Amino acid sequence: MKNRDISATVASWLTPAHPTNMHMDGRFSRLAPLSGDSHGAAIFAANSQDTSIWNYLPYGPFATSGEYLEWVEGVENKPDPVFLAIYDKEQSQWAGVASYLRIAQKMGSIEVGHINYSAPLQRTRAATEAMYLMMKWAFDAGYRRYEWKCNAANMPSRRAAERFGFSYEGVFRQHLIINGRNRDTAWFAIIDSDWPAMKLAFESWLDPSNFDDAGRQKTALSDLSEPVLVMRDPALL
Repeated sequence: MKNRDISATVASWLTPAHPTNMHMDGRFSRLAPLSGDSHGAAIFAANSQDTSIWNYLPYGPFATSGEYLEWVEGVENKPDPVFLAIYDKEQSQWAGVASYLRIAQKMGSIEVGHINYSAPLQRTRAATEAMYLMMKWAFDAGYRRYEWKCNAANMPSRRAAERFGFSYEGVFRQHLIINGRNRDTAWFAIIDSDWPAMKLAFESWLDPSNFDDAGRQKTALSDLSEPVLVMRDPALL
């Protein structure tokens, strides 16, 4: 007997574009293709304020600006990962990096990763808006699945994933060896059917009316994103 495929049919779906020459502009942030010439020195200086940002990355910290620029030159203009520099408009500085990676156009799947926010960028409106802009581009382009993966020991990253509306999907045990150490990997994702509600959550949070005169939020993004979650991370409960 011939096996029957009883899974849902994917109809009226077109292969999305590759994230090429990406420029995004928001109210609080701006993103552009990472360039050593344009962003390297500024981001290195911002990164130097707290070297713990490298704890869960497979590279860094970099002792000198020259070392960091050499790394940037090695990754800029690659088709995967696609690295982006993040500009904080409120602080008028380039202060972070993120990338699209594991870009599977034919499957409609793309991941956000290599997220490295310097101390000045952390917990800012620009930091959150940058994640929103990258997510928005992916779903507007037609991707079906937007992934977030991190070291399972990296609890700040797991909290961030849930805050940004990524549903927990489990832990891959002994998934990788990074810098000679075992890495269990926690998996999260948002799919296209989650996106309309999550888009509204981001836009509600980013609206200027959600902040007082001192810039303090009135409603937390985590409160707005929680209803979108299909499954919560049990490590955070």
